[in-house]
Order: sequence, then C-alpha cells, then structure tokens
Amino acid sequence: MAFVGLGVTGGIGAYKSVEVARLLQKRGHRVQAVMTRNARRFIGPLTFEAITREPVITSTFAPGANANIEHIALASTIDLLLVAPATANSLAKFAHGLADDFLSALYLATRAPVLLAPAMNTNMWDHAATQANVATLRARGVNFVDPGEGYLACGWVGAGRLAEPDTIVASAEALLARPGRLSGRRILVTAGPTIEDIDPVRFIGNRSSGRMGFALARAAHARGAEVTLIAGPTDVDPPAVHEVVRTRSARDMHAAVVARADGVDVIIMSAAVADYTPADGARSDKIDKGGDLHLELVRTVDILADLGRWRGDRTRPVLVGFAAQTGDVEAAARRKLLAKGVDLVVANDVLAPGSGFEVTTNQVTLVSHTGSEPLPLMSKDEVAGIVMDRVEQALSPETAVPARA
Repeated sequence: MAFVGLGVTGGIGAYKSVEVARLLQKRGHRVQAVMTRNARRFIGPLTFEAITREPVITSTFAPGANANIEHIALASTIDLLLVAPATANSLAKFAHGLADDFLSALYLATRAPVLLAPAMNTNMWDHAATQANVATLRARGVNFVDPGEGYLACGWVGAGRLAEPDTIVASAEALLARPGRLSGRRILVTAGPTIEDIDPVRFIGNRSSGRMGFALARAAHARGAEVTLIAGPTDVDPPAVHEVVRTRSARDMHAAVVARADGVDVIIMSAAVADYTPADGARSDKIDKGGDLHLELVRTVDILADLGRWRGDRTRPVLVGFAAQTGDVEAAARRKLLAKGVDLVVANDVLAPGSGFEVTTNQVTLVSHTGSEPLPLMSKDEVAGIVMDRVEQALSPETAVPARA
C-alpha cells in the first residue's frame, strides 16, 4: 500500500487528524506524521506515534534529523502529502513558497500529490487573501478537501470546519488509487432522506442519515469514476466527488435525477425517498394547534420505477435500487427487482441490530436476476465496496445482463 506523509498544523481540528491516521493505517497505508510547533499545542506527538508506530517529525533541527537531509529523504519516498488540518497560515506558506519549518520545506521538496484539508474561522476562510492562496494552489495542481459548514470552535457558524476523517481518507485514497475498471465511468448516486413539507414548521420524513449512499459515492470515486451525488437533507458531510446536488423533496430529487440520467453508466438509488406527500402541498402558514389534524396524503413520484421504464430494454445505465424493509426482506426485494426493472436490489432489515438508519454498519442481502447473496454485518464502507464490485461486473463486456421479467 501507500506511504502517506500526514502534516498536522495548529488548529483545533488537529484532534481529527488522529482518526485520519488511524483510518489510513486501517486501510493498509503506512503513515508518518509531521507536526508543526503550533500543532503540538493542541495534541501531543506521542498520540501519533502510538497510532502509526512511526517516529513523529516535529523539527528540522531535531538531533539526527539532518543525517540524510530528512525532509528531502521523506519528500522522495512518500506517495502522498496530506495536510489535515491546513490552517490559513500554512496555506499562505505553501502558496508563497515559504519554508521556515519541516512541513513547509517538505511541501516544496516533494513531487508526490498534495491534498490539503483546510480548517479555520469562517471569516478567515472567506477572506480574499485565503481564497487567492487557495486559487494559486489549485492552479498548481494541489488537491483540496473543502471545509464543512457548521458550529466552529470559536462559536461562529459557517464554513471552516475540518471535513470528517472518512471524507478526507476517501479523497486521499482516490488520489492514491490506480485507475480501475471504473475509470472513465459516470456514476450517479442518491443518498439520504427526502422531506415532504406540511407547513413552514412541520414535515414528513424518515431517519436516513445518508451514510450508505455517501459510502457508495466514496467507493465509486476511489475507483476512478466521475461521481454525481444527489443528496437529501442530512447532517453528515458528503464526500468530495465530482458534483454534489442538494435536494429536499421527492419531487426535487426526481427532477435532479432525470436531468442527469442521460449519459451515465450507473445509477444507484440508495436514498430513502418518502412514499407520501401532502395532497395539496405545503401550507404557506403554520397550521394552528387545535383539535385533531387530518392530512390527505398522496403517493410521491417513484423515481426508480420511472428510471426502469425510461431505460426499457436497454442494458445501460445499470440500475441499482435499495430496499429498507421489515419482515421477509428478500421476498420484498425480489418483488421490487421485477416490478421496477432494475439489475440489483440491496435489501436490509431496518429492525435488525446494527442495520439500517443512523448507524455506521449494515447487514444486507444482494438480490439480482441470478440469485441472492446475504452478507454478514459489516461497515457501510465495506458494503459499498462489495456493491461496487457487483457494479464493475455488470459493466464488464464479458458479463451478460440477464433478461428482465
């Protein structure tokens, strides 16, 4: 596997870089941490040594560090330089070629791909100087995992929060991955819930977090695909892919999918799309609390069924559906497979421990026209990898697509 130089600079997001190191190592990569002086104000080198089992580099002038001109030696051997968090100060150093510590010297010396995950106060991120530095670095081929939005350590709300570790690691693996069988393929993934508004305050929804769909998007991206992710409302940060489209209602998601379906190779409908919506749409004013409230609900548009009808007898795009069920999961999935004219249904029992919504694991059964394949409980990233294996098989010229009923 790869050798990753993990740069850690002085921000509160440094605590997340420990998880980044752990996830990289879990995936088989060798990691060596390089910490700036200010980073050590937030977290100690011993933590990274315990995780990576590698010495942590903290200074250009440490005893013995110059025996092999260490920053040059490391620059020549790493497969990726990943800096997480990357502060505004470090971005400025990189953009202007300053080399006053080990990490900035390493950045100038290495010819490995560089991935930066910025984290800072929202005004600092939006400042013209920071954005100019980011633009300069992008123009030089530096890759970014853009910061997320939310509550920041300073108490402000906005863009600037360090991306989640699994998102950072997925972007790192995408840079490290050799072009696979999905290189050059276009894949559309839907994720998360849809929200059907009742009035400005209330809505009909479900507990989908989007984690399964995001894992699928990450897996496809890591294998070289151009990924469009259409996501309903969720608090989980989406992975860094080619395009992320935010939607709210089933109708919104339907429109976004239909607008992008033509020309893609694969569509994976993992979103938990609401089945019903208020018949008269959302009220413009909040409904006053009084007696019993009676709502007339009508079926929402069935996105997967529409895709099956649109594709007809063609074999492309490959269509993958998801079935969150209770009871006889496999039978329900097979009915869905046949009724909607798709190639694969990934089914799970949402009542099973560790499976379904709001958890990081899943236990699914893969149902296709050639049979069913139950899988044990595993992480959603592992499930995503197996699903993408099946997608690769379906796209292979040697794989015959069975006739659909």
